[in-house]
Amino acid sequence: MKAFALLLALTMGPTWAETWPEPDWPIDNAAFDWQSVDSYAFPERNAGERSGIRTDALLIIRDGRILHERYIAPTTADTAHLTWSVSKSVLATVLGVAQGEGRFQLQDPAARYYPPMQAHPDVRLADLLHWASGLDWQEDYEYAPLKSSVVAMLYTRGRNDMAAYTAARNTAEKPGQRFLYSSGDSNVLAGALRGMLDAGSYADYPWQALFTPLSIESAVWERDGAGNFVGSSYLYLSARDLARIGLLMQRDGRWQGRQLLPASWVAFNRTLFDQAAAMPGEANPGGHWWLNRPMPGSPTPWPDAPTDTYAALGHWGQALYIVPSQKLLIVRYADDRGASYSHNELLKRVLAALAGEGA
Repeated sequence: MKAFALLLALTMGPTWAETWPEPDWPIDNAAFDWQSVDSYAFPERNAGERSGIRTDALLIIRDGRILHERYIAPTTADTAHLTWSVSKSVLATVLGVAQGEGRFQLQDPAARYYPPMQAHPDVRLADLLHWASGLDWQEDYEYAPLKSSVVAMLYTRGRNDMAAYTAARNTAEKPGQRFLYSSGDSNVLAGALRGMLDAGSYADYPWQALFTPLSIESAVWERDGAGNFVGSSYLYLSARDLARIGLLMQRDGRWQGRQLLPASWVAFNRTLFDQAAAMPGEANPGGHWWLNRPMPGSPTPWPDAPTDTYAALGHWGQALYIVPSQKLLIVRYADDRGASYSHNELLKRVLAALAGEGA
């Protein structure tokens, strides 16, 4: 028995030696100068002013330990904050568990699991995960609300069945050929997930598959009138709980001694969709995550961050950044209403602080 225990320890030792947030995140008390980071992320707010950088929460974690954490009222460490389009990457993570259970393959047609997509039989699940369904779509919010597909889907004509609203869109081009960011694609995926599961299990599946194994307790995920999760937009999580998903991804789908996500799924999430067009100032699309990898002939989106950096990003400044080469996670919640915030600038300042360079 002792020999077996020793063999098991030698086999599992590297996994057990890693720090995990059980029951909560441990704190690393190493002294870093966060003044430059905080001065950027938390400028003074004038009462009633809606412009500028408006950070609600900032959480910096390295190798499983919290290095820095700050909140602005009313947000606290326990607040389940609206993540907006960070929801899309979490949906992709839930789908990764389903894929590991053998429920689908990336090349499967979406219509196999979501019958309204029979009008678009050539759209594969991989196309939806690349935001490349080829469906006609307009993602603008504030700038073109009367022409916006996403506003209609979330708040008017499509709110009772968001996936069906998307599936009823016309085909604009051949699927898989061009990136076109679409919250509709994400909600078709949420509908397809339902078709992959046994009857009655859909409502609990994100918890069974992901949240409960990661000890996430703050999650609230809204559903539309048809009962499908609003996979594009309406997941709420505390910063510490979102960071748990970041740690799972940073460690290639492992959670303690369990391979919760296939490592191949994480690799897919982090693979550049090279049919996309570069988006200056933003990251480039992977499998429902955003990558700091440059397009051929284009600059690195965030030049002061390592190219292995990737992120889940949401409206008004929500972000989960993952830097595997630095074993680094950053969660930022915000209420930015303008275009003054820079992903690169925050990453640059955090990395400088970790390197001991100061302001």
